[in-house]
Amino acid sequence: MTPPVIEMKGITKSFPGVRALGDVSFEVRAGEVQALVGENGAGKSTLIKILSGVYHADAGEVRLNGEAVHFSHPVESLHAGIAVIYQEFSLLPERTVAQNLFLGREPRTRFGLIDGARMRAEAREVLSLFAAAGRIDPDRMVGELDVATQQVVEIAKAVSTGARVVVMDEPTAALNEAECEELFTTVDTLRERGVAIIYITHRMREITRLADRVTVLKDGEVAARFDTVPAPEAIVRAMVGRDIADFYAPPATSEEIGEPVLSVRGAGNDRLHDIGLDVRAGEIVGLAGIQGAGRVALAMALFGESPFDRGEVTLNGGTVDFRSPRAAITGGVGLLPGDRKGEGLVLMQSVRDNGMLTSRAFAPLWSSDRRNTRADTTRMDELLDHMEIRAASYDQDIRALSGGNQQKAIVARWLSMRPKLLIFIEPTRGIDVNSKAGIYHLMRDLAREGAGILMISSDLPEVIGAADRVLVMQQGRIVAEFPHGASEQDIMHAATEEREVAA
Repeated sequence: MTPPVIEMKGITKSFPGVRALGDVSFEVRAGEVQALVGENGAGKSTLIKILSGVYHADAGEVRLNGEAVHFSHPVESLHAGIAVIYQEFSLLPERTVAQNLFLGREPRTRFGLIDGARMRAEAREVLSLFAAAGRIDPDRMVGELDVATQQVVEIAKAVSTGARVVVMDEPTAALNEAECEELFTTVDTLRERGVAIIYITHRMREITRLADRVTVLKDGEVAARFDTVPAPEAIVRAMVGRDIADFYAPPATSEEIGEPVLSVRGAGNDRLHDIGLDVRAGEIVGLAGIQGAGRVALAMALFGESPFDRGEVTLNGGTVDFRSPRAAITGGVGLLPGDRKGEGLVLMQSVRDNGMLTSRAFAPLWSSDRRNTRADTTRMDELLDHMEIRAASYDQDIRALSGGNQQKAIVARWLSMRPKLLIFIEPTRGIDVNSKAGIYHLMRDLAREGAGILMISSDLPEVIGAADRVLVMQQGRIVAEFPHGASEQDIMHAATEEREVAA
């Protein structure tokens, strides 16, 4: 067994009133993927920030290739060969790919000028290591690239510095299923090149697919180490102290399911064809399918963002034709976007203000809701309490909350509008395992209170575990339906089976 590239021994770190890490030891070897997992607040980020020189440990030591190191700044750790890739990229959108790869260390001519031709050539050489190289033009502006391609550029930037240790923090949080597979190929490439990879994720499928070993943190301490990757149940049990079977609420009984809240018949537009579905009161309906199958397009059509141009839609028995999100919201439809930070939250505003955004926007000019009266704030605080949101105060900026609590705040916002239909897009993206369970049970509680819920997720086990029925989409059509508890194999077969499309 090769010696560790990185050894962290007895790391302890406290902040005022909080012990973030207590006697944590961790190591990673060249050419391996070491998964670092734990709930939000378990200490993962603090440990990585100590490794990269953002924080200084109160006790313990960090060794790089057997030598003790003390980084006082992230630049020092980068020069030592440690690159950290965070969820929020450090790329400059108005610079080219090549300029981003060599920012601050551009090759120069003998006259001291930037050698653009050499920089582009070296950029192509670095990018050639990755499967996505064929579609990445070194002269293209980074801001024009999709998220998955930007991530490849971020990883290539780390490789171009000669990094021997790469830390990836929730790298698939904003990626679809196809993009995830591409990232996995990139990780495999780095491993083959002997790079040591610390991979932080909440997704069990990624751990099973990529990791060689697993370290679990809980409450700032090492809860478990696995030298081979165990079944997901063992990892979850170490993280949260309970079995994975307890994560999903029991499915709805026949007595709990009522009349259709939503009915769609023969509906379509330029991306959707002959859509027919029902979502009943008390029921959670999952939408499955590969990327581009039409799941999000269906959500946007129901929400009035990309309206149907044919067919019939009824909501609570009345025919509707939503031509805008405002019309859909007024009609009783709520939508939780897949990108909660980019599309669902105002991060610099308080938890309470985020909860009241929609009710204020839709209140008449003379309504008290626009004036933020004591009664309005009390009503919102009661909803936030009902969501069991963990916050020091509802006056604090929502950016300070965990992903799970941010998601609950968006749900509270919609509950204030009393929607008949709630559409959840990627409801647990970027949320830790324990918070996921809270979201699943929250969805079930909302259904039991009479709402109809349509859930779209790229995590197939999540769709199977949380939904009462699963509808499978392909090429803009609903092609199959499965009851609760269907197998992943059957659903994926339906999602990928070649079909003749009627003219």
